[in-house]
Order: sequence, then C-alpha cells, then structure tokens
Amino acid sequence: MKARVLLLLIICLVSPHLLQSQLTKFVSIDCGGSESYTDPLNGLSWSSDRDMIGFGESVKVTDDPAAGTATGKPYQWRRDFPNDSGSKYCYKLGTEEHRRYLIRATFKYGSLEDQETYPKFRLYLDATQWATVIVEDGSRVYVKEIIIRAVSSSVDVCLCCATTGSPFISTLELRPLNLSMYATDFEDSFFLKVAARVNFGALNKDVIRYPDDPYDRIWDSDLIKRQNYLVDVAPGTERINTTRSVEIRTREYPPVKVMQTAVIGTKGTLNYRLNLDDFPANARAYAYFAEIEDLAANETRKFKMTQPYMPDYSNAVVNIAENANGSYTLYEPSYMNVSLEFVLSFSFEKTQDSTQGPLLNAIEISRYLKIASKTSQRDMTGLNVLRSMDAEKPWANEVGDPCVPVPWKWVTCSSDTPPRIETIDLSGKNLKGQIPSELMSMDGLTELWLDDNSLNGPIPDLSNLINLKILHLANNSLSGQLPSFLSTLPNLQEIYIQNNSFSGEVPPALLKRKIFRFEANPKLHRAKRLSTHAKLTLGISVGLLATIAIVLLVILLMFHSQQRQGSHKRHGTKGDSIRISSKASNSYFTSRGRNVMEEGTAYSIPLADLEEATANFSKKIGKGSFGLVYYGKMNDRKEVAVKVMSDSSSHNTKQFVNEVALLSRIHHRNLVPLIGYCQEVHQCILVYEYMHNGTLRDHIHGSVGGKQLDWLARLQIAQDAAKGLEYLHTGCNPSIIHRDVKTSNILLDVNMKAKVSDFGLSIQSEDDLTHVSSVAKGTVGYLDPEYYASEQLTEKSDVYSFGVVLLELLSGRKPVSAVEYGADWSIVLWARSLIRKGDVVSIMDPYLTGKVKIESIWRVAEIAIQCVEPRGHSRPRMQDIILAIQDAIKTEKAGEGNDEQPSSSSVVQSTRKTLLTSFLEIGSPNISHGNLAPSAR
Repeated sequence: MKARVLLLLIICLVSPHLLQSQLTKFVSIDCGGSESYTDPLNGLSWSSDRDMIGFGESVKVTDDPAAGTATGKPYQWRRDFPNDSGSKYCYKLGTEEHRRYLIRATFKYGSLEDQETYPKFRLYLDATQWATVIVEDGSRVYVKEIIIRAVSSSVDVCLCCATTGSPFISTLELRPLNLSMYATDFEDSFFLKVAARVNFGALNKDVIRYPDDPYDRIWDSDLIKRQNYLVDVAPGTERINTTRSVEIRTREYPPVKVMQTAVIGTKGTLNYRLNLDDFPANARAYAYFAEIEDLAANETRKFKMTQPYMPDYSNAVVNIAENANGSYTLYEPSYMNVSLEFVLSFSFEKTQDSTQGPLLNAIEISRYLKIASKTSQRDMTGLNVLRSMDAEKPWANEVGDPCVPVPWKWVTCSSDTPPRIETIDLSGKNLKGQIPSELMSMDGLTELWLDDNSLNGPIPDLSNLINLKILHLANNSLSGQLPSFLSTLPNLQEIYIQNNSFSGEVPPALLKRKIFRFEANPKLHRAKRLSTHAKLTLGISVGLLATIAIVLLVILLMFHSQQRQGSHKRHGTKGDSIRISSKASNSYFTSRGRNVMEEGTAYSIPLADLEEATANFSKKIGKGSFGLVYYGKMNDRKEVAVKVMSDSSSHNTKQFVNEVALLSRIHHRNLVPLIGYCQEVHQCILVYEYMHNGTLRDHIHGSVGGKQLDWLARLQIAQDAAKGLEYLHTGCNPSIIHRDVKTSNILLDVNMKAKVSDFGLSIQSEDDLTHVSSVAKGTVGYLDPEYYASEQLTEKSDVYSFGVVLLELLSGRKPVSAVEYGADWSIVLWARSLIRKGDVVSIMDPYLTGKVKIESIWRVAEIAIQCVEPRGHSRPRMQDIILAIQDAIKTEKAGEGNDEQPSSSSVVQSTRKTLLTSFLEIGSPNISHGNLAPSAR
C-alpha cells in the first residue's frame, strides 16, 4: 500500500499537468454507493449515482469466503434494477461533440442467495447493443469497454432485457482520450468494442491503469491464468524488463510502465492463443514494440508475423530499433481492419538473418461494432416538447432512446431505420397549454392520443401527418373551428373531439369518416340536413339494394342444400372403404359446451370427399398416437395429409376436439395449418397441409434420401420452429402451451421451412395464472422434469423440450439411449457434463466436423443448456432463444456479405482455418474481458 502511494506521488511530480488535466475530466460513478470518495489505491475520485438515476436499489455485495478475494471500495455495492422486459434503465454521460472517449462499465455480483441464478442481460450504448453481460462467477469483476467518437453532448448507457436474474451494475466510467488516439476510417459508422488489452512480461498479476496510464486504460497482466487465456506459449519464451524510460509519444500513448516489460522468443518464436469474445468479426488491432535490451553492434532483432497470415502485414519485416528510430522508443504498427476468428492464434518468428528472437511488449484488439440508428431527430423534437409540458411526472422522465432497445411506455415505434414514432398515448397525463406545432414533423404518426388533459387553444396545423389513422382530443378545453386539413388526411379513420369548446360548422367530409365523435361542443353544429326529396331518393336506393341482397341469400341457401344432399348420396356408395367405428357419439365431442361442427371454427369436409382425395385411403405416409396418416389431393389440386383417428375413446376424442378448436383460431407461417376436419358417423379425421419433406426426426436420425442436413439448414429449421412456439406463447390470448415439442412434431415443407404440428395435448393458459395444473403428459426424453414432479405446466416446459431438440440438432443423437449415453441415459445429462468441461466438439454431429464455425456451435450449445435447466425460472424465453439462434446464423454466415462489418477496398481478410483441434485443447469460450485484481483498484 505504501509503495503504491509513493509511486503515485512520484508520477504526479513527473507530469502533474497531464495527470491533473485528465483527472478533472474523468467521470467515475460508484453505482449503488452512497457517498463520494477518493480511492486510495489510485487516486481516482468516485461519486455516487444517487442523483443520476431514479430506479433500482442499492445492494451490498457479499463476497463468498471460499473465493478468497477481497473487494475494493468501488465494488462494495451494486445497483440492481427490476427484471421488467418492457423497461430499460439508463445513465446519461455528458460528452463533447467529436471528442473520442473510452467508456467502461463493470459488474461484480458477489455471492448468490438461495434460489437465485446469476444474471444475464444486455448492455446498450444509445441504440447500439454494446454487450451481453453473462455472470458465471460472483467473485469476478466483469469489464466491458468501448471507444466512441461522440456525436452529441451526451450518450446513454442502458441496461435491459434480462433473461435470468436482474440487470445490475457496479461502476460506470467515462475517460476522454487524446485527439489522435484510436482514430479509424470507420468511426462514423462503427464503435470500437475492446476485446483484449494485454501487458506482456508483466512483473505481477496486477492490472496497470491510472495513474500509470494517464488515460486510465486497463492493461491485463499476461500472468493472469484463466481458461482459454494466453495458452500455447512457445518454448524458449522469456520475460524481460527495464527501469529505463521508454519514449511513448506516438499515436496511442501506451503507458511507459507497460513498455518497460516484454517477452522474447529465445528460440526464434513467440506463440500465443486466446479467445476473443463476440468474434469472429472485423477488428482494429495494435501491436506495441519497444527494444528494451541493449544489443551489440553486430546483433539484430528482425521478425515477421506468421499467424494469422495476412499478405499485406505478414510479408513485412519488423526491425524494432530501425522502425522506431532507436532503442527504448515505441514502434506501434496498427492493423486497421482485419478479420479475426473467435480463437486467435498469433505467432512471430525471427528472420534467417536475425541474431535475436522476436519481442512483444503489448497488444490491443478492438471489434468493430456497427452503430445502430437512434430515433429520428424529427420525432425527438416533438417528443421533447411534449415532455416539457409536464416535466415533473415520471412518464416525462423516461431516459434513453424513445424506441431502442425498448420503447418508452407512452410511445410505439416502427422497425424502420432510423425508427419512427407511430403512436403517442398521453391520455390523462395532465398536459397543459396548446397542442405543440412541433408534432407537424412527426409524419410517421398513425395514432395520437391527447384526450383527458387540460389542453387549450386551436388544433395546430398537422396536415403533414399523412399516416395518421386515429386522433383522440376529447375532454380538453380546445377551441376554434375545426381545421380543413382534417378532411384531407388520407388515412384518418377515427376522430374524437367531444367535450371541448369547438365552434362553427363540421366539415361535411368529416362526417364520412369511420368514427367521428363531436358531441358536447355547444357551438359546433352539422351542415344543413338533406332535403325531403334527397331523403326519399336515398331511401328508395337502400331498399332496392336490400331486396337484391335477400334474393341472393335465398339462392345461395338453396344451392348449399342441394350440395349436401349429393354428398350424402356419394357417402352411401363408398362408406365401406374405411373402417367406421361402431361406438356412439359421446359428450367429449363438445368444446366449451358446443359441438365442434356447430362451432364453425374450421372447414367441415364430407367423408366422401376425403375418400376421393385419398383414393380410398390407399397411401399411408405416417402413424402416430392419434392414428394413421394418409396422403391426399383435393379437387382443387391441393395436397393434404389426412389424419384418421383409429380409436374413438374419450382420450383421443378430447385430443381431436382440442386440436380443431386450437388450430381454428391460430395462424402462423411456422405452424402446420389445419385445412379442415371430418366428423361423420362417429369418425374423427383431421386434414392438414401436406409437408413434403416429412419430420425433422427423419432428417436427423433417418438421413432422408441419404442426405444429411448441414449446420446452416439446422439453424434455419430451429429458428422457424422457435418462432412458431414463440407465437403460441406470446401471440395468442390466452397463450398456448404445446406440451409435446419434439423433432417428430416439427415438419418440413417443400422449401425445408419448419412448421410445428400436433396440438392434441396443447393447453390454453388462463390470463391470470402463471401455470396450468395438469397431469404430466408428453414424450420420454423431452418431458420437463419440473413439470413431471409438480404437475405445474408453464411455457418453460415447452422451452425445456425445445432445448432437447436443439441438442439433437447439435449432436445428431436421439434424446434417450442407454447404448449412446450409458449411465447418463439422456442427451441432457450427457451434453451438460461435456459442456461443463468446455468440450463442445464431442457433442457435435460427426457429419458437421470441419464444416462449421465453432463459435456458432457454442452459441447454440449455450442456449440449449440454459433451456434444459432443472428449474423453469432459470430457462430463457422463446424470444431469447430466437435471438441466440439468429446470432449463430449471423456467425455462420460471417464473411458472406455481412453488413455488420466495415467494408472498404482496403479490408484485409485473414485466412480462415478450422479450429476444432485447438478447441479440444482449450475448452469453453465464455471469456469476458478483464479480471481486475483487488489490489489494482
């Protein structure tokens, strides 16, 4: 401690002006802390976030005694936020326009309490998703850093969208940079997300930061040992250091203390390998070299970068002293835009004419992160004026971007780029004053709700709102005549202006709108009424149209009756072509008290028509618990799958009624559509769209046609099926729990698009319940163990089953097999054991070996294992599963015209190599940047 303080004093004496000027511009926020203080370890001044944010609670961080780690003062508290998927929680940081900044957020959770799971949530900078924070070790400080060029006077750092636990934050820091630092050709469109910053040859495990680095970057020691971090060190690698000063005044200004240490390859080679979180991606990479050994006149140090191989860089010979114009001087080659893999292997090898091996002082790697568009400035102007009309209310103090990552409570947004405001709902918000004319610029508005306020004055010119459909201005004190532009807005359907003080005549065109309410405006009146002659003409016209309609209806009814008679005749001649049950109809043929055929919820198809379509049920294409399935072709040439119930027991009949009732009211492109049903002479038949490519199970375990699915096809199928289930869970009211998700219930159409089928066991949940109590039903291997034990069914039971499906897609193995899994017996236990060891390669279907990107495999393995967590509350939602699958698809497609990477004629693409062998050695990829030792704080 004394040595640290002494060093601080020495450095302050050497360069007090630089340190003091930087320190006064630093912003250091102790999130959850209650007071301001100066950290004795580094002299940084910290302030509480009490007055910065009105949400969340301050929580004392409890260290696990078994972890054996102490906590620096900034990590004694954290701020926890509610797990509300519809809310975001933001800190606003002041910036200077066009200035570059390093922004750092850190997260230390501490020990878990009973029944808790570690949090996983998203971190945003303005509208850009900065990172996903995944806590796996409560004693570790997780560090997220990003370098930006500010485009306005402030930026917002927001937390939201937790899939497990609740969002939280420990510290938030803003560090201004020197004007020359971290400039790129792409900074108008991309941030730099820091992936690695390593000090080689470090004297100890402590990180180096302020005051050693005046810009307070955090340089990790290469002595830190953690999984997949700096492995494969070459034989002959030695550590060297010097006490002599090193000239570092170049573009990036690395700290002298970092440049005073290095590693050298005494046998001619330096090799390292580390994982880069959120890669593969395009990156900005820096190598820092300074010759800190006194070489003799006849000694030289020349080397090349041999891995990753990049022609423009690998052919260049590095001669540090020559490149830097002397020893003890920084040489700083920068790789502006290189494509790097998730597992980065880098090597330097000496040239044949060199007497000394390669040397490396430090590296720094940052990922290009596409800047997402914020809400249109045209809309922001109008929103800010509305907020100023009642700035004391919570609704007016929502923070961050109005639309991204989640919208404010009182607006809805489009999916355009940039997002546009579509709805403003400020009913009953105590707004006072006139309707702001600034709304004129919000031409994306479709609904404007300003009713039940205290607004006065006339309606301003809103003629530019050509997309407006609904206008609610009722129950205010508005006055003046109704403006003529209301009649010309092309999409305006509903106008509510009752209980105001409008005057004059209602424009006749407004009366033609779908809904126009204007009562309780004493001085407002209709135009003159129609004359008696006009009324008589109108009455005759209406009467004539009504007579014609009645005649047409009678003709249609007669035609329908003749068709039914012909159908019964055909049935009499062909009725023995299929086995007809002799059991009587029973009460189970009712759905919520009504007969299925009386419900009118689906198209009833006569049995005779189905016999004709299926050639008397001659082509069997499948069999399930319900019965046999036949191929058919209707008169309109539509191909169908006809499912015939083989047993009319009460159980099967319940399934029949349930499937008809459910599928008649749900429609989604990833659900197999029900075309119709037949319920004649006690026979139950369901008619579906024919799915040409069969079941997913056939393709995984049966290799249909001898051709196996590639990884991208599996991902697309998983995404389709997940979207179908997500619709059942969130798009239906009440929501629907499938209860029998498995690969044989995921069907593939002619284009290999997946659709979920077989809703016989599905259950509708009630709006006010979090679960449904039912006897556990499903398929062995897919059945949620929590549901089986408690008989409490939730949507997370479908999530568990879908996790098993994902594991099947990954491995090509069946859900249950004593032969394949031994004592584990199930794919879940087998896969969980391997993933905990960091071994994803052993899980992979051998057919995929050498044909996939490992990061894509890991992304799916990670979400699959979360899906099959024993407790339902620890499992993700279907929305989160879809996002994970989409991440894997994006990773797998990386390099195929991906617009999320900088594009330029100068882009240098590295040679992509298969990394399966290295993964067998290095294990799990879940590495977060930074592991701050308490003494460094």
